[in-house]
Amino acid sequence: MKVGIMQISSKGRYALRFLLDLCQHQGDGCVPLKAIAERQDISKKYLEHVIALLTPTGMLKVTRGYQGGYRLNKKPADITVADVLRITEGTLAPVPCLDDSTTPCARQEDCMTRGVWEGLEHVITDYLEGITLQDILDTYGPGIEYFI
Repeated sequence: MKVGIMQISSKGRYALRFLLDLCQHQGDGCVPLKAIAERQDISKKYLEHVIALLTPTGMLKVTRGYQGGYRLNKKPADITVADVLRITEGTLAPVPCLDDSTTPCARQEDCMTRGVWEGLEHVITDYLEGITLQDILDTYGPGIEYFI
């Protein structure tokens, strides 16, 4: 029997890698998408889809042209993993009945397991909101200093 597990999509994982790469390499100015795609071994075309989700949030500064590229428009300490995943995944809810964007479950009032899923959602949310890009850089990055 195959058992499914809750998973974050490649959009969410790649968005996080993209943003961390920006943090690490924007000391020299705007970072070209091609360079990030090569370093992260992610298709440039796929990253364009990820960037299309991130750009309207004001998280990125985009510069077009010869010296163009991307920069963070916020400090890494102000961007949580939860922020990134909500943008790319739409929700952190572990089951559809907790997702506000879906049709409410008809069994919601009588569901004995709803409390379990709500508890799990709180644990997931609290954990991911407690981790910023800066936390990841401080833990795994080689002495990175960030400047806006």
